[in-house]
Amino acid sequence: MARQLDEQIAGRFPVGQRLRVLDVGMGQGTQALRLARAGHQVTGLEQDATMVAAARESLCAEPEGIRERMRIIEGDGRDTGVHFLPGSFDVVLCHGVLMYVEEPDPLLAGLARMLAPGGLLSLLVRNADALAMRPGLSGDWAGALGAFDTVSYTNRLGLDVRADRLETLTATLAGIAAPLHAWFGVRVFTDTAADGAEIPGDVETLLAAEERAGRTDPYRRVAALLHLCGVRG
Repeated sequence: MARQLDEQIAGRFPVGQRLRVLDVGMGQGTQALRLARAGHQVTGLEQDATMVAAARESLCAEPEGIRERMRIIEGDGRDTGVHFLPGSFDVVLCHGVLMYVEEPDPLLAGLARMLAPGGLLSLLVRNADALAMRPGLSGDWAGALGAFDTVSYTNRLGLDVRADRLETLTATLAGIAAPLHAWFGVRVFTDTAADGAEIPGDVETLLAAEERAGRTDPYRRVAALLHLCGVRG
């Protein structure tokens, strides 16, 4: 996904431009720190105090120049309007968040308002059109049958969450003036790998195969996750 995001940023903004980035639901700050290291001014917004503490600990270990380029705010992603003015950011990330939000449309509308004209909105969501794949490939036939007609599922943390359909999100992005510009599949071949599995020796070949599948039909349509990039009109 990082490669996909970098490709979209490179295609929209001049080389070397320091972008204003907002990472909503940043978790422990993996993407936020990566973009700060690349020279961008990054704001991370996260409501989970444990994740905020982990992100701050990671940031403290960075050189001073990177620490100065990143700020961390503890808060709810649905309250972006409380913290920031409209149009304050060139890039807004919202990765792995929508599955925990029962009504995502207000959140998405708020994120779009944070974007300057021409800004990039990057979403990572669970693919509702492929919910039967994981149980099916694991031999859970009852689970696979039950997944066809729902957007609800239980994640690996045991939480009851929700997924999104490409068609629905495409319409939503058009409605909030950040129409879909590009989309990719994420975890096409590796979704059934066990948590904590050893990284294979040919990991670069694995990543190349995943990246190719993530931009190629029909493979990307059955990916566990979808990476959608909208552009603010």
